[in-house]
Formats: sequence, C-alpha cells, structure tokens
Amino acid sequence: MEQTAVRRGGGVWEGLYRVVMRRTPIYVTFVVVGAFLGERAVDYGVRSLWEKVNVGKRYEDIQVLGQRQSEE
Repeated sequence: MEQTAVRRGGGVWEGLYRVVMRRTPIYVTFVVVGAFLGERAVDYGVRSLWEKVNVGKRYEDIQVLGQRQSEE
C-alpha cells in the first residue's frame, strides 16, 4: 500500500476557513464586523480627503458667517 502525504498546516486560506468560515454564526459575525469596520475606514478616508481638498471653501472656514455687524 502506498501512503499519501497528508498536508498539515495548510495555507492562509485553509487557516481562515478553519477559524472563521467553518461555523455559520462565526462567519456571519465576521462579515458584519468586517462590513462595519470597512465602512468606518472608507468614511474616514473620504472625509479626510474632502476636508483636505476643500480647505477655505467650507462653511466652518468662513469667519464672517453667523456674525452680526455691530452698530457703533
């Protein structure tokens, strides 16, 4: 009889499958948490880019808005 070599350890994908995707509740939790964290990262990046590009053009940057002229 020939013995076939059993691959132990596997790769990254096999490890990920064993830890995360093997059980449905853990997989669903992984997907929901990943979507939340991904959304936060994209929101932070886009907001930072928007503020960098629009410096001086935003409402907060205009100093005279919202101030009344004093009658002296």
